[in-house]
Amino acid sequence: MKDAGDDPDVTHGALIVATVRHGSPGSGIRFVAGPGVGTVTRPGLPLDVGEPAINPVPRRLMSEAVERVAAEHGGSGDVVVEISIPHGEEMARHTWNPRLGIVDGLSVLGTTGVVVPYSCSAWIDSIRRGIDVARALDVRHVAGSTGSTSEQVVTELYGLDETALLDMGDFAGAVLKYLRKHPVPRLSIAGGFAKMSKLAAGYLDLHSQRSQVNFGLLASIARDAGYEHLAEPMSNANTAVHALDIASADGLDLGGFVAERARRTALDVLGDAPVDVDIVVIDRSGTIVGRAPDPGAPSST
Repeated sequence: MKDAGDDPDVTHGALIVATVRHGSPGSGIRFVAGPGVGTVTRPGLPLDVGEPAINPVPRRLMSEAVERVAAEHGGSGDVVVEISIPHGEEMARHTWNPRLGIVDGLSVLGTTGVVVPYSCSAWIDSIRRGIDVARALDVRHVAGSTGSTSEQVVTELYGLDETALLDMGDFAGAVLKYLRKHPVPRLSIAGGFAKMSKLAAGYLDLHSQRSQVNFGLLASIARDAGYEHLAEPMSNANTAVHALDIASADGLDLGGFVAERARRTALDVLGDAPVDVDIVVIDRSGTIVGRAPDPGAPSST
């Protein structure tokens, strides 16, 4: 039974079935996908195309167990290990496997075999595999979004294919840090105003339990832009949306300033990596309220 701890994981509570049978002499340990386990169809993952979606670390852990039992009982260790997950194909529809090119089921992931509380390791691994697949397919422009609305906006804005879409969620840092070592020429980050204001403040984990909107920063933006009279009401705003409404009512392009600062944060993390970054900030209705670089600004060239 899969125990995901408190990680957000659609497979929590899923039954994992391993069926082991003798293989041909000298064949070693071979893994096959049973019902509910996916198959790799695109390059860029740590498995060859056509292989069952059972990642290297779970394979190693299972291989070590087989070898240990074989040694204890005088067996050859030539076995076929079939992993199946009842209802796995249905559960996989709620994951990013289809975008990664993993079809017909779930992936068997893992790096240690130990669940770390709220590590979200599977999510971060999905981000990395998405970048790997994009690079393998020579995708030149990828996008990370905080949610489905921002993803739809950035997809339509740039006409992106699903292979360009990264499962970023709250993990902006995971996207940026992996791209720093595995660059793609262009990155778009899209998200709601509150999440992007956190990125503007330097936070790389945008989850509400691990970072909060810095209303003092929003007030200082207003002050620096010449809207001194808005600084106090922004400092006392109830929510980020409230602060945005205060700014919009007075003609302050707060979304644009937040986008520019968020871009600065992203570029700082990327360092010298050859990645160009743009930021798209939306409101709750999906309307774009800020972009950086500003597409309407005159070119410096």
